[in-house]
Amino acid sequence: MTTRNQTVISQFLLLGLPISPEHQQLFYALFLAMYLTTVLGNLIIIILILLDSHLHTPMYLFLSNLSFSDLCFSSVTMPKLLQNMQSQVPSIPYAGCLAQIYFFLYFGDLGNFLLVAMAYDRYVAICFPLHYMSIMSTKLCVSLVLLSWVLTTFHAMLHTLLMARLSFCEDNVIPHYFCDMSTLLKVACSDTHDNELAIFILGGPIVILPFLLIIVSYARIVSSIFKAPSSQDIRKAFSTCGSHLSVVSLFYGTVIGLYLCPSASNTTVKEIIMSLMYTVVTPMLNPFIYSLRNRDIKGDPGSSI
Repeated sequence: MTTRNQTVISQFLLLGLPISPEHQQLFYALFLAMYLTTVLGNLIIIILILLDSHLHTPMYLFLSNLSFSDLCFSSVTMPKLLQNMQSQVPSIPYAGCLAQIYFFLYFGDLGNFLLVAMAYDRYVAICFPLHYMSIMSTKLCVSLVLLSWVLTTFHAMLHTLLMARLSFCEDNVIPHYFCDMSTLLKVACSDTHDNELAIFILGGPIVILPFLLIIVSYARIVSSIFKAPSSQDIRKAFSTCGSHLSVVSLFYGTVIGLYLCPSASNTTVKEIIMSLMYTVVTPMLNPFIYSLRNRDIKGDPGSSI
């Protein structure tokens, strides 16, 4: 960034959601309720897992980390959105924008990798039940969690540093409710080739490969389910796998559509709605999908898929 741009750009103006003034308070209450649901739901899951020794298993190790990731991921954008909805000047400092990009990518990637670990855990539990404890050892599970935390650091830092190199001149208006990377690239007045190349190259191993691994894991699970002797077991497994896959598809579908395969027909409103799906809806649904349906957490006897 040149000296001129450093003096001109000290903050960005976030246009926020395309909501008419008369509906502003209604949507503020809605998003506040969704955010509080996300925070409370994920906090309850984390506390229950920490307090109940019966839940100190590989699946719940991944789940507690996913809940923490979802809580932080939602907190990167939602408080600022709620604040700006009540502000006459919905702005964010330049440094705050870069920080938002970093933590948005960090916790988004972390949840991405944890979903893969959870899918693998379910694959081993259902397809190799007799060898589950030997395969999903404490060492392997802790290594998978630590690897997820470390890998996300490098990816988030790379994109943040590349974004810090861009110049924005006098155009500091972002037609979004947070510092979305793809939106920032559109308003930049310097060459964004390196940023776009990094998104394209890293999009495969960071987004598409994990998504494919999850699909393969659940495909193997479905194949194994058909061998189950009980129709009740088949219904229970399909119900659980279907709900898991619906959230996974919602998250990956919107992310891939926005960042890796953007359509020329995508309008700003359409992109904002897609962003809301994976930044607000998915973190709110995960506690219900992955935990509240689970009989271990609800205190019922037996185990669930």
